[in-house]
Amino acid sequence: MKVLAIDTTTDWLCLGLQVKEKFYAYQLKTGRNLSQLLVPSIARVTQALGLKISELDYFACGLGPGSFTGMRIGLATIKGLAIVRNQPVVGVPSLDILAKNAPSDGRLIVAATDAKRSLIYCSAYRYEQGVLKRKTPYLLLSPEEFIKKFPRRALILGDAVALYRKVFLSRIKDVALLDQDYWRLGAYNLMELALAKIKARQLSSALTVKPIYLYPKECQIKNK
Repeated sequence: MKVLAIDTTTDWLCLGLQVKEKFYAYQLKTGRNLSQLLVPSIARVTQALGLKISELDYFACGLGPGSFTGMRIGLATIKGLAIVRNQPVVGVPSLDILAKNAPSDGRLIVAATDAKRSLIYCSAYRYEQGVLKRKTPYLLLSPEEFIKKFPRRALILGDAVALYRKVFLSRIKDVALLDQDYWRLGAYNLMELALAKIKARQLSSALTVKPIYLYPKECQIKNK
């Protein structure tokens, strides 16, 4: 089985390739150059491994929430590759990828990222018998709403920590904040989640898979 997985919801391109039993990871800080770097990066990595896109069995993509432009570029690219090959697409929520960076210490794990406009994308998780389980929907909250939602004993990771560190430390009882070494989305975590979905046959077609938008009014395209 050969799987290509990408996440483009942050300033970093997160790319993984599973080729039978071997896993390969590639990460690149793209910033505003994602649209110019994404396809050449996929081509470079596959060619380095002696692979053709036509040989891939599955395509996986981070669905967000995250950068609106990044989500569109990444998902459009994966959809295009999948449509050409008539292959399924595996959608992986980006907060799930982030949450897997957290250690298991019994606390509620909260993946929290900057949603701009003084808002936070977030979701909460717990390890149960060694498996990370999501315990809340994917949320878009103000800092005040976030504190009310997670008032005590939370382990928080993500770039929202950089923005709201003082607020979290002063307002959330017995909080633990992970530093920026834990904030980057990892290709291994992305691939592990994608493979689990493939095994469970949780697949989509390129025509039905959708990004996770939590700004519905701003993201909807209205017909005139």
